[in-house]
This record gives sequence, C-alpha cells and structure tokens, in this order.
Amino acid sequence: MRLDKFLVECGIGSRKEVKKLISNGEITVNGMSDILAKDNIDENSDTIEYNGERLEYKEFRYYIMNKKAGYITATEDFKEDTVMDLLPEWVIKKDLAPVGRLDKDTEGLLLFTNDGKLNHKLLSPKNHIDKVYYVEIEKNILDEDILKLEQGVDIGNYITQPAKVEKISDNKICLTIKEGKFHQVKKMLEAVNNKVCYLRRESFGKLTLNDLTLGEVKEVSLEDII
Repeated sequence: MRLDKFLVECGIGSRKEVKKLISNGEITVNGMSDILAKDNIDENSDTIEYNGERLEYKEFRYYIMNKKAGYITATEDFKEDTVMDLLPEWVIKKDLAPVGRLDKDTEGLLLFTNDGKLNHKLLSPKNHIDKVYYVEIEKNILDEDILKLEQGVDIGNYITQPAKVEKISDNKICLTIKEGKFHQVKKMLEAVNNKVCYLRRESFGKLTLNDLTLGEVKEVSLEDII
C-alpha cells in the first residue's frame, strides 16, 4: 500500500495534508523520515509513526456511543447538531456512519462503523436483532397494554412484531423490539393510549451500554458486535 494512502486510511488527513506531513518529517517508517508519499509500505510489518505515535491500520472500525439528547442521527446537517459532532478527536471519522438512528430527544447506545456491509446486515429486518429500550411513560401501564405490545400493535400501516415488555414500575418499562421503524417505540406507546416521556436504548444485539456514561465513546471489535 502507498504510504499516503495508508495515512489517509488511518484518518490522519487528506491526501494533500498527509503529503505535507511527510515532507515536514512528521511521519517516519521504521524510524526513517527520508521517505516519499508514493513509497510502498507493508501495513502489517512496517512501523509507521506520526510524531512518535505508532499508527495501526484497520480496514474497518467500530465505535459505540452513549448518545446525548439534542443531536440528530446523521452524518451531516446544515441546521442541526449531529451525533458526529459528539465524536472525540481520537475517533477516525473517515467514511464513518451511524448504524440506524435514534431520535433527537432519545439517549442511549449508538453504533458507528465504516463497514457498509455490516451496517446493512445489522439493519436488515430478516436478521431479527434485539433492541432494548428503557422507557418512562406518561400514564401507568396496564396489564392489557403490556399484552397488546407483546402481541403487536398497529402503528399506522404497519403491525409491529411481538415485543417483550418488562415492567419496572407503573410508569417505567423495558421494551425489546426487533424492528427499527421511524419513531417506533413512541408510536407503540401511543397505540395503547400512552406517551413516551423519556427514552434510552440500552442495548443493540450483543452491544450494551454497561458503564458507558452519557456522551462517552469507546472502540469495540467485530467480535463484540456479532
């Protein structure tokens, strides 16, 4: 792989920017700074450093975030703050995109990756990946409401698949669904004459928030996901 391509893939900068870094001597290969952008390197065996810090090549990258409310799930928007604005500087953002979406006012687990095939696989309805939400609702939930949610409800031109409901208290539940329809959780509660006051996604497949604090981001592996 060409050195400049490697550096771009590592998220150091654009092709033009990394060429400048190379010419300034900020990049070394096996301790040598007398190098050219067009030089070929072995990303698996050569030691490439940027200002003394070793760079590790990863074709695909995976990060999870405990999303804050007030941000839309999009890669860019000209009017609203996006979840990309919450990513810290150390995250390599090249080709990175969120998997699915959480509403602007929803908190919780959100996965980011540059692996397009995995993104598609995780969102495909046929894969039936569980998504668990902690939900605070306006009115006390009735046993008959829980039964309806577990059997499937009409949210407008769509009958939801059977859900799992764990009652925490009269107005707090954990709701497990397999789909990811637009505003689905809110619409499901509306279908049983209730309203969501607070919503947080606790898990997505194998991934869970655990002790990830609000706004925090960490890198995960493919094995953590599937």
